[in-house]
Parts: sequence; C-alpha cells; structure tokens
Amino acid sequence: MKEKKHNTVKGTTNEEHNEYEVFESAEILQDRLVESQDFFEKNKNVVLVVLGVVVAAIAGYFLYGVNIEKQNTEAQAELSPAVFYFEKDSLGKALNGDGNLTGGFLEIADEYSGTKAANLANYYAGVSFMRLGEYEKAISHLEAFSAKDELVQARAFALVGDANVELEAYSKAISAYKEAISYKPNKEFTPSYMMKLAFTYEAAGDNAKALDTYNDLIAKYPKAQEVNDAKKFAAVLAAK
Repeated sequence: MKEKKHNTVKGTTNEEHNEYEVFESAEILQDRLVESQDFFEKNKNVVLVVLGVVVAAIAGYFLYGVNIEKQNTEAQAELSPAVFYFEKDSLGKALNGDGNLTGGFLEIADEYSGTKAANLANYYAGVSFMRLGEYEKAISHLEAFSAKDELVQARAFALVGDANVELEAYSKAISAYKEAISYKPNKEFTPSYMMKLAFTYEAAGDNAKALDTYNDLIAKYPKAQEVNDAKKFAAVLAAK
C-alpha cells in the first residue's frame, strides 16, 4: 500500500507537524501507547503514589470546604444573639455568652476559627473591649479581623489606632491610621481618619507632619465637613 502523505501548513514547525501525525497515523499512535504503557510499568509505584496524593488533596479540599460551611452555619446561630447583647450594651454577655443561646464573641472566635462568623466575632469583640477600656485586648481582636469591605476594614484599622492612642503608643497609632487612610480611600470616612492621624502627630510632638496631614486633607477633600477644623488647626501650627 502506498504510504499516505500528510500535508503541512506553511509556517508550522516540524514538532507541530509530528504532533499532528500522531493523531493521523494509527501506527505512530500505537507506538506512543506502548511507550506510555512501558513507562507506567516501570514507574507504577511512583505514578500510583502521585495519583493518590492528588486524589487525597482534592478530597481534602472538598471536605474542608464542607466542614467550614457547616461550622460557619453553627457559628452564625451563636453570633446573632451575641450581636443582640452587644447592641443592648450588655457587653459581658456579648463577650462571654449567656449560658444558653450563645457562647459569646470570644468562644465563637476561638471554636469556629477560619469561618466568616468567627472573623466577625473578632471585630465585635475588639469593639466591645474598646468600650470597656481594655485596649490591648481590643487591639488583639481587631488585628485578627480582616474584611474586603472598604468601610469595616478601614474602621478596624482606625480603632486599632484609637486603642494605641489610649495606650500612648503613638508610633503604632500612626501606622494604624495610615492603614485606615490608604485602604480604599473615600470622601465619607477617610477625612476623619486623617484628622486622627494629624492629632496623633501633634501628640507625638511632630508638628510638621501634623501640618502636612491637615493640608493634605484640605487639598484632597475640600468639601469634607472636617475641612474647617483642619484649616483652623493648620493655621495654629503654621503660626508657631
């Protein structure tokens, strides 16, 4: 039988053409299958181990996702009454539970770590400790919280700043306020964080940076309600 010639497309490489021939020629395809079979026979144990690892990883990831969702549902059920106590200013029950409906923010954050509800519990716990004047605990929980929401995450950074100001840890407060300012800036809340930053610079004795911050606020957010105060304080610093 006359061998069939295979047409090639102009510009294709020899490698591309050879790969094309694999699917056109039964003989070449058979040779490749034999080569693959020989490889498997020689390396069977390695192949099976690798395959087992991949399957286990996929199964583990799936089961982890299912377990996290189940835990999150349970945590949400406990979070709601804790938030109710928080809103009623019953901070003891909000943090530590009521012995019935909820174990409180602290238990939720600890027992359901990794869930969305536990993450939110850390935020509420941080705010609760701020209200109670326990600033180091507040910082610990607020720093454990993370969110993509531009308002809540920036607020958490600002609260860490507030807590550090109360502790007179001004350098840490300044860093926290800078994070709040740089996290998805907006005209509604960013100006207030800039005012906090300027005040903290003043408290730390750095009037030059305080003045720069006031002027930066005035330039970037000229219609913000904080602008009048920023102008007033900037004028006082400029006169010194």
